[in-house]
Amino acid sequence: MLNKIQLHWQIFIALLLAIAFGILFPNQVDYVTWMGDVFLRALRMIIIPLIFASIVSGVTGIGSSENLGRMSLKTISYYLLTSLFAIVTGLVMVNLIKPGVGADLGLSMVVMELDVTADSFGQTLIKIIPTNIIDAMAKGDLPAIIFFAIFFGFFTTKVNARYSAPIIDFFNAVFEVMMSITMFVIKFTPLGVFAIVAGLIAEQSGNLLMVFGSLGIYMLTVIGALAIHAFITLPVLLKFLGRANPVKHARGMSVPLLTAFSTSSSSATLPLTMEAVEFKSGVSNKTTSFVLPLGATINMDGTALYQCVAVLFIAQAYGIEMGILQQIIIVITALLASIGAAGIPMAGLVIMTIILTAVGLPLEGIGLILAVDRILDMFRTAVNVWSDSCGAVIIAKSEGEVTNV
Repeated sequence: MLNKIQLHWQIFIALLLAIAFGILFPNQVDYVTWMGDVFLRALRMIIIPLIFASIVSGVTGIGSSENLGRMSLKTISYYLLTSLFAIVTGLVMVNLIKPGVGADLGLSMVVMELDVTADSFGQTLIKIIPTNIIDAMAKGDLPAIIFFAIFFGFFTTKVNARYSAPIIDFFNAVFEVMMSITMFVIKFTPLGVFAIVAGLIAEQSGNLLMVFGSLGIYMLTVIGALAIHAFITLPVLLKFLGRANPVKHARGMSVPLLTAFSTSSSSATLPLTMEAVEFKSGVSNKTTSFVLPLGATINMDGTALYQCVAVLFIAQAYGIEMGILQQIIIVITALLASIGAAGIPMAGLVIMTIILTAVGLPLEGIGLILAVDRILDMFRTAVNVWSDSCGAVIIAKSEGEVTNV
């Protein structure tokens, strides 16, 4: 009977059951959370070989360096443009609603020591070049892996066909095997989602009063801005640039979007995103294998928007006026910092230290939003993945690589 229910409905039912279980049986969630750990470990197990094989396969399929350069330029331009749109949306919303003005958050009681170190934008670019690709793979350093895979795929096409042909066949075969493994892991998504969300609800149960109190307006501001970007900005771009049906594409993306929402990890969701965009939205493997791994690394629309709203909320709560120049600095810093954001839960807190420092706000302000950050992380991760998928369709359309969207 369960097999007859479509997977996205299975995931949605698992979400509802997890919320009920987390609220009613918070002390029993330890009996199920192991399933979430196993599910995430399985997804992370396939990320590195899938990304490396898919990018090498994609780059060798693109052909000439001119084609590769054109697709790279389109991809990066799209990601920068949508991130900028997202940040401006957040900026407008937080200035209109002013969620931090008059907020009684006990600022004098907030003391937080955040021991994090964040690389500058220049350091992030330098570290894209790996000194040891095996070590980068072991550490899951996606930017370095993607950089090397692009180089490896590009120069594979430059050597004699006697040598390049078996390499191309090998990585095409590895990619097909990894996609088969991905399809197997996908079947267990409802169980993983149930365990992860039940644990989150039980963990956050003590913050419910705070969520519905002084931080409620802040949360609604973030979610409202994310909704505008997800339901208006991106579908408009998809409709007019990608000439695709946004509703049809969203239906095809239901599984990765629900998974991204549950896990708060765009990297862990990447295998599901690639499967959905290729087989549900008709985007060629050549495009998905290049655009989506890159997007999971540098395209963080939801994260960038969230950073902008959060920083201005902190400034408002402290009674610090942010002028036009300072808000421009926030926009630029959020845009650049989001490029190096890790696709893992809570990575946004590290980025926020960069922005707070850039505009001279106290780092202790992060303590104001920490209670609801994990909840908002779910929403912004789903927007990140949605933007990646829209970008893949738009770029594929411009390259003539869409079959049935």
